[in-house]
Amino acid sequence: MDEQAKLERVYSYSFGDIYRDYLAKVERKGHTREELDDVLGWFTGLDAGELQAAAESEQTLRHFFGGVALTSNAELITGKVCGVRVEEVEDELMQKIRQMDLLVDELARGKKITSIKRG
Repeated sequence: MDEQAKLERVYSYSFGDIYRDYLAKVERKGHTREELDDVLGWFTGLDAGELQAAAESEQTLRHFFGGVALTSNAELITGKVCGVRVEEVEDELMQKIRQMDLLVDELARGKKITSIKRG
């Protein structure tokens, strides 16, 4: 499978499936849906109800990110997810996905929400 096919496979994942995985992850680590929604809301500009509606709609990650305006501080999100530096990801959509993964990882690890939100 070539690189573009791998990317397209990721882009076709359901946001709802990813959101449920994120929720399970943060809850295992002692955090709440409200905290997850706070962090994702900061990143995407969506409130908790809008995040829930997006999760229930079964829209793909491509469609989800096509409909949100990310925080102006998204460029401050730096670090590694699965050994990949998010700020070095060249594909714009994949970078957004990796940034979201990193924010959820930071929440699950117990980083303060004020620090996660960067500015």
